[in-house]
Amino acid sequence: MTPLQQLADIVGFHPSYKDCYGNMVHANQEALQALLQAMGYDLSSDVAILAAAQELKNKSWLTLLPAMSMIKSEASQHTVTLSVAAQDVAQTISWQITLESGEVLNGTQALSELNKLDEQDVEGELYQKLTLVLPHVEEGYHQLAVELDGLNSTGHLIVAPKTCYSPNEAADYRMWGLAAQLYSLKSDNSWGMGDFGDLKSLVEQSAKRGVTAIGLNPLHPLYPNNPGHISPYSPTSRCFLNTLYIDVTAVPNFSSCEAAQDVVNSDDFQQQVAQANGHEFIDYPHAAHLKYQVLELLYQDFITEHLDKGTDVAKQYQAFCDAMGDDLFELATFDALYEHFRKLDFHAYGWKKWPVEYQDPHSPEVEQFKLDHAERIGYFQFLQWQADAQIGAAASAAKANDMPVGLYMDLAVGCDGSGAEVWADKHSYVSGAAVGAPPDAMNTLGQDWGLTPINPVALQEQGYLPLVKALRSNMRHAGALRIDHVLGLMRQYWVAPGMRADQGIYITFPLDEIFRIIALESRRNQCVVIGEDLGNVPEGFGEIMAEAGLLSYKVLFFERWDSGLFFRPELYPEQSMVTVSTHDLSTMAGWWTGNDLKWRQELNLYPNEQMGVDERNGRVTDREQLLAALEHEGVLHADEFPGMAPATMNNALSRAVQAFLAKAPSRILLVPLEDALGLHEQVNIPGTVDEHPNWRRRMPITIEEFWQHVDMNNLVEVMNNERPKG
Repeated sequence: MTPLQQLADIVGFHPSYKDCYGNMVHANQEALQALLQAMGYDLSSDVAILAAAQELKNKSWLTLLPAMSMIKSEASQHTVTLSVAAQDVAQTISWQITLESGEVLNGTQALSELNKLDEQDVEGELYQKLTLVLPHVEEGYHQLAVELDGLNSTGHLIVAPKTCYSPNEAADYRMWGLAAQLYSLKSDNSWGMGDFGDLKSLVEQSAKRGVTAIGLNPLHPLYPNNPGHISPYSPTSRCFLNTLYIDVTAVPNFSSCEAAQDVVNSDDFQQQVAQANGHEFIDYPHAAHLKYQVLELLYQDFITEHLDKGTDVAKQYQAFCDAMGDDLFELATFDALYEHFRKLDFHAYGWKKWPVEYQDPHSPEVEQFKLDHAERIGYFQFLQWQADAQIGAAASAAKANDMPVGLYMDLAVGCDGSGAEVWADKHSYVSGAAVGAPPDAMNTLGQDWGLTPINPVALQEQGYLPLVKALRSNMRHAGALRIDHVLGLMRQYWVAPGMRADQGIYITFPLDEIFRIIALESRRNQCVVIGEDLGNVPEGFGEIMAEAGLLSYKVLFFERWDSGLFFRPELYPEQSMVTVSTHDLSTMAGWWTGNDLKWRQELNLYPNEQMGVDERNGRVTDREQLLAALEHEGVLHADEFPGMAPATMNNALSRAVQAFLAKAPSRILLVPLEDALGLHEQVNIPGTVDEHPNWRRRMPITIEEFWQHVDMNNLVEVMNNERPKG
């Protein structure tokens, strides 16, 4: 094993992986070197590399207390591991636990009385690892400090449960919900795209039909000053919200602000709103222009009528800012800086394009910017306050209408490297590298998602705080949370700087500890967790998820035997969320008619012509096998079969597919609105940016019109028969 491979092994990089075809793929050595350099290791010589490897090996022995200790809340004893020089074993150690509540516990312990776990010679000195027994403490995030012969050491002490809050605890029946791309919703009140007001309306109207959950695309913040950056899976931060979703008409001072009313009621503005609403595809810059010009007027009115007068509304705003703390202030500062530097250089898309002195969030120049632009930073805080209030109103409407899950949110894999979260916490991220996925049948060249990976070592050292913040933010108003690409919590596929996506390498993450963090936040927020476990998933991962209480993510198109036959509903696990399709796949109608294959052909997504021919021929068999499964289950009869040559969709097939899945024991069934309305076009085609209208397609009808649609009415009838509420 070379010095480079030794270091890589200790850091956690995998020497190889098995691809989706069963072939062994060995780590590209150039990629390995580039990734280790991006993580900050000195690779200038074999001596330097071996020194780095040895330092990592010795670190746990030379540190009295680990930076983070995880305690299983169900354990009979709460213990942590100490590392002490053998010559100090005759000493007494003092410890102090500062609980999350602020309460302090103290104690002392003779080291000679502790159980020895292991010992190791480190550079000529013998060290021992000992087990320190602590009193039982409640679940939560605490701090532990120990003192030995004048040496002090502190670390995070996390006490966490094994399993997440379960859907059985939320409701004692099998639930169903609708999945919506929030931007795609359309109503008489729209300003070019769906908003939180539309979400509240969808919640209230869906609840009347027995719906128990509304699934949503990620609502993370993007870039207010760059509305052309639209992928919800490429956020500036995984905390807080995309303020383009604000329903401007629902901001409290909208009606009383004369300046805003003058703009909104003008003929020009009304014509622009009508124009924006008339488009088949969302024009995000136009929608942003409409919304933000009015929101700026409302903020100025808020300053004059509330902040300057210290009203109760002003106190509510200040309470929100205080509760969200430094994280909100950093995001708002970033947004103000982003806006400032784009005025100077339109192409300054992110902090890496700023003057170097502004690339450090704590530099004197940034501190001065905060003072000079306090009002503008306040504007971005104001936007987050309104967004939070509006999604909170939608969540409250779900509870008031007896929806046991309510909002079902989506957590993206990571953050855009040019964004606020990486800027504010560079130590935790591996700048230049990207998270992605290896080649598979859908993406034969692999995928580079352009998301900056988090450093697993830094994550542990911080007591998982970046993950905790993201979970809390997204569970704040949610009854369920989908974690995109949950496998990345066990191993992540990293693409090295400047290298191709198919040359990526896997790196190990501390899955057991991460799952306990998720379980802790899940139980605190009474939020069900679904792990999106599609793709190249190692054997046994599903069982690990189940043991942690996460629901598996089951998609009809993929749940098949090797022969191609579809699994029958009873074979789906109870601990799962089931759906026909996802945002990255075709709708049911698009799949049946081959619309997805047409797109792949037109966009040259096949590596060779034969693969396209094979897939089109295979789809003929796929259709036959689906009809056989539906007929066998008694949800579709032969006289209701849709056309096969050419393949044409009908209402009976739409209804039958959902009835088929509704019979599964899966605790939650989610129906994308695109399928509930029989639409042919899919939301997103991975591997494309502008070639396909990703994240831009609007619903063809308004929310109010949903309930007159034949496919939606069929769906509601099926679900209330198969999965009645309560």
